Amino acid sequence: MQFGINLFPTVTPAEKPAAQHFDEALRLAALADELGFHHVKTVEHYFTPYGGYSPDPVTFLAAAAARTRRIRLVTGAVIPAFSHPIKLAGKLAMLDNISHGRLDIGFGRAFLPPEFEAFQVAMDESRDRFDEGVEACRRLWAEQEVVWQGRFHQFGPVTMLPRPYQQPHPPILVATATTPVSCEAAGRAGYGLMMVPSINKPEKLQEMLELYRKSRQAAGHDPNTGDIHFSYNCYLATDATTAYRNGRRYSEHTHQKLVDAVAEWSRTRSADYPGYENIVQRVRSSDFDKSLAEDKVLVGTPEEVTARLSRIRDLYGDITVSLQVISGNMPYEESAETMRLFADAVLPRFPQPAPADDATSTAERR
Repeated sequence: MQFGINLFPTVTPAEKPAAQHFDEALRLAALADELGFHHVKTVEHYFTPYGGYSPDPVTFLAAAAARTRRIRLVTGAVIPAFSHPIKLAGKLAMLDNISHGRLDIGFGRAFLPPEFEAFQVAMDESRDRFDEGVEACRRLWAEQEVVWQGRFHQFGPVTMLPRPYQQPHPPILVATATTPVSCEAAGRAGYGLMMVPSINKPEKLQEMLELYRKSRQAAGHDPNTGDIHFSYNCYLATDATTAYRNGRRYSEHTHQKLVDAVAEWSRTRSADYPGYENIVQRVRSSDFDKSLAEDKVLVGTPEEVTARLSRIRDLYGDITVSLQVISGNMPYEESAETMRLFADAVLPRFPQPAPADDATSTAERR
């Protein structure tokens, strides 16, 4: 298993000014690099306290790249539906060069109706826009004199500059919340996965992973090499009572921000999002005690969190875990203490591959 940090903001200006949030998040990224974590990740969302402080993860990760040396930088995720592929491919190629090949690119479809409305993009076009955007970016990175005649964009012949540092392109991951068909498509294409354990039953996640791995194998890819990211709210303390009290408070804060963000699904239907009309009830029915019992949050002492991760590995295999170490206006010192305790007492129980000083290609890194 590999472990990184997820800096998904769930904060309002009244709770923490944006400049303070970014100052602290960049300090946490530098600390993660120092402590030997695998990656730092952030999201693309708009308008709401659920991710709204991060409308462009590339901007943040470029700043993180300048403050770090080894750690991987992960977009978790960028949204092709809201960007022209030439613009998106170009700025990601810049980040790959700025970081000397430390970029992993997670793509997502988006799922919040107000974001689609603001960008004047129909939700029923979501899957087609996603597929077209990812493939257009891939070709712009891997090929020259690209001619693209898609449903939503037409261009070419063009040759993207700069060329990606990693050849033929950085590793690609696909975000999926509840949709098995996304897992199947990612496996068929040989891409990695980013999944959300908090809103799925373990049995559902196992089924989705099995479909993903079978699809990889059927397409000629090694079923055991796809990078699979799970994100978990995380709070560690040496005292169990403190860990549970604070972990509960911060997890419930993040959960409420998600409840508010998905509320529009009670009035929205889309053929591209089958079953999402149930997401409101599914999210509302979750609570901290249930999540803790089902190992959907990593809260407790280092020994307890180690045991939770061992059970997670038994369920899903050697996945990559993103630790959500910020929530709302959590003080920097508490996030940093969680990371230090994890690095000191949990990481040694799960031996990590030695990071390369200078990643020059996906093949060399893996």
